[in-house]
Amino acid sequence: MKKDKPWWAVLLLVLTLPGGAAAVDGIDEGIEYRRLGQTLNVGNKQKIEVMEIFWYGCPHCYNLQPLLEHWRARQGDAVAWRRVPAILGEGWAIHARAYYTAEGLGVAERMHAALFDAIHRERRRLNDEKALTAFFAEHGVEPARFQAAFHSFAVDAKVRQARALTQQLQLDGVPAVVVNGTFLTSPTLTAGRERMMTVLDALVAEARR
Repeated sequence: MKKDKPWWAVLLLVLTLPGGAAAVDGIDEGIEYRRLGQTLNVGNKQKIEVMEIFWYGCPHCYNLQPLLEHWRARQGDAVAWRRVPAILGEGWAIHARAYYTAEGLGVAERMHAALFDAIHRERRRLNDEKALTAFFAEHGVEPARFQAAFHSFAVDAKVRQARALTQQLQLDGVPAVVVNGTFLTSPTLTAGRERMMTVLDALVAEARR
């Protein structure tokens, strides 16, 4: 007959077994966030990476932007911010291409908000290359430069990666946020945008630990 392990040894074993990780303080795993089955590679290993997953055509993504930008500003240099355009349908791919074109041209920060505002506040239909070329031209990007980037190998590769990541995360909607390649949360899971900010704080704190 083997001697029983002390209670603390049993607890340690449970916490180190797959699927037995301790819950994050103050938030409910499986309800307000979920752990990814496979940890994603993060681009910046020196900081906690926070990945925003969005679609320009999504009104919920648009409404989340002010809160996300405020939260991001509050973090300062403590987190590495990354955006990934989701591709849940063929109609979404052109907006993913638009984002990566802006990124490749070095204008992603200003064009990100401009694209959201044009689609949701101004009700503009930016669903094809011609409309996007004209829109970027309004914001100082020459049509030839836009089209060269839009059809570049680099943008093609990033669009493929975004499509694969969308499938890997098994998303059925956006917006969503992934913290440090490990935790995923969304306003749908947290039942509200404001609560999601609290959950993000807790997940970043957990990732630091």
